[in-house]
Amino acid sequence: MSAVAKFENLQDRIIEIRDQKVLLDVDVADIYSVETKRINEAVKNNPDKFPSGYIIELDKAEWGGVKSKFSTSKRGGKVKLPSAFPEKGLYMLAASLHRHYTLRELLPKHELIVI
Repeated sequence: MSAVAKFENLQDRIIEIRDQKVLLDVDVADIYSVETKRINEAVKNNPDKFPSGYIIELDKAEWGGVKSKFSTSKRGGKVKLPSAFPEKGLYMLAASLHRHYTLRELLPKHELIVI
């Protein structure tokens, strides 16, 4: 798949929450080819790197509104309410994940994360 196709797919995943363009944790995990729980672990294990504004914890009403926009069940079967990452949160997440994955695995995909 070409980088252009990946970028177009990424644009389709960007949503707006609280007047910010964000990516959901499940989409970030898919982009980085990791499980969503690995994204959540990176945030949990590095709370000082994710201050207010770097991550948005969706509430039930926000999740209901987001979930209703998608016809697939990929985002629908969550037990935990999802997190959303604005641009600055994505940069911090990429830096946190680099410790666990090689740059060779993440860098090509990270370059595509531009909101």
